[in-house]
Amino acid sequence: MSYYLKITFRKLFRDGIYSAINIGGLTIGMAAAMLIMLWIYNQWSYDRFHEKEPRLYQVMNYNESFGGMANTSRLLGPALKDQYPEIADMTRYNNLTEVCTYGDKKFNSNLLFADAQFLSMFTFPLTTGNASTALTDPHSVVLTRSLAERLFGSEDPLGKNILIRAKYPVTVTGIMDNPQHNSTFQFEALLPYQLMTELNDLGEDRWGNYETFTYVELMPKTDIVSLNNSIRDIIGKNTNNEDKTQTILHPLSKVHLYTKWENGQAVGGRIDILRLFFFIALLVLLIACINFINLSTARSAKRAKEVGVRKVTGARKSSLIGQFIGESMLITVIAAMIAMVLVILCLPFFNSLMNERIAIDFGNSWFWLFLVSFVIITGLLAGSYPAFYLSSFLPVEVLKGVFNLGKGAAMPRKALIVIQFSCAIVLITATVMVHKQIRYAQDRNSGYNKDQLILISLSKQMDEHQGVIRQELISSGAALSVTRTLSPITETWNSTWGIQWKGKDPNDKTQVNRYYVDAGWAATTGVVLLKGRDIDFNAYPTDSTALLLNESAVKLMNFEDPIGQIVVDRRREWHVVGVVKDFVIDSPYESIRPMIIGGPAGFFGCMYIKLNGANRMSDNIAKLEKIMAAYNSDFPFEYKFVDEDYARKFADEQRTGTLATCFAGLAIFISCLGLFGLSAYMAETRRKEIGVRKVLGASVINITMLISREFMFLVLVSIAIGFPVAWWLTNQWLSGYAYRTGFTWWIFVTVAVLAVVVALLTVGWQAVKAASANPVKSIKSE
Repeated sequence: MSYYLKITFRKLFRDGIYSAINIGGLTIGMAAAMLIMLWIYNQWSYDRFHEKEPRLYQVMNYNESFGGMANTSRLLGPALKDQYPEIADMTRYNNLTEVCTYGDKKFNSNLLFADAQFLSMFTFPLTTGNASTALTDPHSVVLTRSLAERLFGSEDPLGKNILIRAKYPVTVTGIMDNPQHNSTFQFEALLPYQLMTELNDLGEDRWGNYETFTYVELMPKTDIVSLNNSIRDIIGKNTNNEDKTQTILHPLSKVHLYTKWENGQAVGGRIDILRLFFFIALLVLLIACINFINLSTARSAKRAKEVGVRKVTGARKSSLIGQFIGESMLITVIAAMIAMVLVILCLPFFNSLMNERIAIDFGNSWFWLFLVSFVIITGLLAGSYPAFYLSSFLPVEVLKGVFNLGKGAAMPRKALIVIQFSCAIVLITATVMVHKQIRYAQDRNSGYNKDQLILISLSKQMDEHQGVIRQELISSGAALSVTRTLSPITETWNSTWGIQWKGKDPNDKTQVNRYYVDAGWAATTGVVLLKGRDIDFNAYPTDSTALLLNESAVKLMNFEDPIGQIVVDRRREWHVVGVVKDFVIDSPYESIRPMIIGGPAGFFGCMYIKLNGANRMSDNIAKLEKIMAAYNSDFPFEYKFVDEDYARKFADEQRTGTLATCFAGLAIFISCLGLFGLSAYMAETRRKEIGVRKVLGASVINITMLISREFMFLVLVSIAIGFPVAWWLTNQWLSGYAYRTGFTWWIFVTVAVLAVVVALLTVGWQAVKAASANPVKSIKSE
């Protein structure tokens, strides 16, 4: 063994630059693959840490008109628990942002309101308190460690009271660690579900009100397929078949990964991104392995005599194969060690880029098993072909000096170069298309004016003084207009299929977004009025039940003249006073849903303020803060800029695009690294030929073209193969977006020119260097 190690290390040092290229290429490829696999594992691990995870399911609603929806009726969970013995337990929950106050400390916090069974179903152990009784009192609260420290500092919080919304006292009954980063449930405090009904007027319990989230725990060995079939029509049974929405149990482990639904089945979502990057990891690793294979086989003539002598002295082919695979494994181990260092160094930057908290668990035996398996597979992938190739040399030909690799020996290398660059071209083209799709959606007209528009969560104090706040903001010059809305203009909080209008098909269950606004909404947000007028309760007292429709709603209702039409919602008649242009409230990549926009008879959760652009932003905010302190003193002053809120809609795709760009760049770099090594070796082996050609009058340009043209031909073949594959893969990805861009000719031209230029620079540098060498030295060296 020590003998083989000595030979291997001597060869590594003797080969110099070629060893560096081999190890460097493998190192970069392995480091990139490791980072991607760490991220994939982090995403896959969401919610799998719960002890009862295999038996935990989210209750989903599915309807052909709106696909899958996690929101359910408050009645659904208890009904499932009572009617189906296979269901061991259930919990409902809602997230709300509310202010928590203790003494003079007050913070807006993310609160989770859940049934008491939440702590027994999910693994969120308490560090202080009794989990079985912590939420049984409707006015209790379990704090996370971070919120407890913010509110109480070093003081023991157990048994003390805090105020929710500056009004409702709750007693601290437990402390827990902060939820893990790979948990769907993210909150700062846990409160009883009953308390939410005190905080908010949720109206009567109705099967058609989809406003909460429901999870169930199944009994051991439950047949999930049979249970899903049994509960599918539970909503229809309880509404006399008026509601055709199906009820489906969605495994907890799939909640984070599967968000797209077709025909009642979860078919995609984030899992598609994971599959894409797993494919990218394999491509980058494959490209690195191809470098190793090409350089090893290209330099095979250097080791021909070694193989011949060892075979003559009795070495068997199997022992030679073992030696050469062992050499590749050693190189792979060295590359893996360096790659691990690179991963550790790059992980903080990677986490910042992906907005994650990925860490390497060195104490996890599964991590080491994966790492060892990863190294072995990579070593075998990179070293098997060179090992079999080198061990196949015939000793008689080698030792007689008649050994010739022949023209056919270069064909596998050429094929591998084509595969390598084809993979790189696919990655580059796909990356360009990802960025083009993001830009296409960003350039989409949102339908409202985000400039100088800010959002503030509406408290009861603000609601009571909204008229005075509006007047003082405008008179101070800080604001041009002020309005209230049900929810942010960047997200949907409420939807329904139960509205009625003249001529509606009784079987039409199309989901319609529901929104409520105050006077001056269109003027404040910049939404475009196409017909009629804005809602204005001050000028028109009957506008408390006025209604605006967006264009999609008008098409759905098939109104020729919508003004004056009556729409019935929540057993109340609303009269249409205007039509607004469709605006983006959900995903900018999807089509716009029908929307009804009701007047002040609805309820509000937000205040929108259009700031005066003639003033400095800091001056406007200072005036706004002063006025809010006077009329909203129980709550901390917090606000959001609508343009920043809208920009967050692109965050996931932008991270995907940035990550794809990084790894596509690495792929082309590794490909060029291999091309550099092969061109350097070709120039080295053809020194005499180049010297003779120069003596006979060949110019530097002639010789450079001679060396480069073979590689350029291979790159052109790669382009011809890579583009159709990239086109097909990208179209498959784009098909998941309703609002999507398409291929244009400049993408093909740009990527082709980039590939040719990069390859030409890589090979050309070596070619010019060889062509510029003194021909006398080249000829003498032979």
